[in-house]
Amino acid sequence: MRRIVAAGLLATLALTACGGGSSTTQESGGSSTTDRSYDVSKVQKVDEIAALLPADVASTGKLVIAEAPDYAPAEFRADDLKTAIGYDVDLGKALGKVLGLEPEVQAAEFASLLPSIGSTTDIGISSFTITPERTASYNMVSYIKVGSSFAVQKGNPEGFDPDSICGTTIGVQTGTYQEEELAKSSEDCVAAGKEAIEVLSYGVQSDVTTNLTGGKVVAFYADSTVADYSVALTNEQLEVIGGVRDAAPQGIVISKDDEQLTAAIQAAVQQLMDDGTWSAILASWGVDESAAVMTAEVNPTA
Repeated sequence: MRRIVAAGLLATLALTACGGGSSTTQESGGSSTTDRSYDVSKVQKVDEIAALLPADVASTGKLVIAEAPDYAPAEFRADDLKTAIGYDVDLGKALGKVLGLEPEVQAAEFASLLPSIGSTTDIGISSFTITPERTASYNMVSYIKVGSSFAVQKGNPEGFDPDSICGTTIGVQTGTYQEEELAKSSEDCVAAGKEAIEVLSYGVQSDVTTNLTGGKVVAFYADSTVADYSVALTNEQLEVIGGVRDAAPQGIVISKDDEQLTAAIQAAVQQLMDDGTWSAILASWGVDESAAVMTAEVNPTA
């Protein structure tokens, strides 16, 4: 689920996400770098899928992607604070390969992305949850399911029970859906005569993760993909507990008026699912394979 509040303020700018780069996942000093990009250089153009593209897109040689790179591990900035990385970025690169187009990320604040699609950008790949409100105005091709997960220290030394959280200390990122959910759960605890949840909110997820590894909180609550990524970055000092809650599909956004581009994107995504590229991208970012959608549907209702 997309955060309610962006992690930082972004000015609108254009970035090129060049396809075919090598994976930069590294191990140094016993910990992983934040960049776990997948090498899509071996993904091949599929002529029959590229032939589905509308002429106005094919003629440009580019696939312009609307994205808000402030949401690790889906889309965020590399250490240079310029390069867009993440599994959504890798997906965009791979789509460009299949379609024979050069992907170009047009970065902006999340709230401004949808109005750009079909005008200054071709598609949007930025953790858009598929909702009836969005599919009423846009076409959306499903590719992943994201919910919420709790994470604890490896082995759950505090015996945290995700189904009994009253009276526990839980870390969360400020401005997230999970922060709101914990606040409501704490109110319910008090109303039931139980101890309130001590919710410790932090401005960035890295601080949430650090305070869990350091023992300041018993658990943290975050998007399921964020939790998986945190486990990977800490070399499994943490673990997800209780599975994924309230998972919902996310989709690539295309103009409702562009059925040709919708068909091309749907076919290209399905190609990446069928040949294993999509699963490999998620694995590179530490995301559990159960998050992967393996049938690319247009505007799914469930």
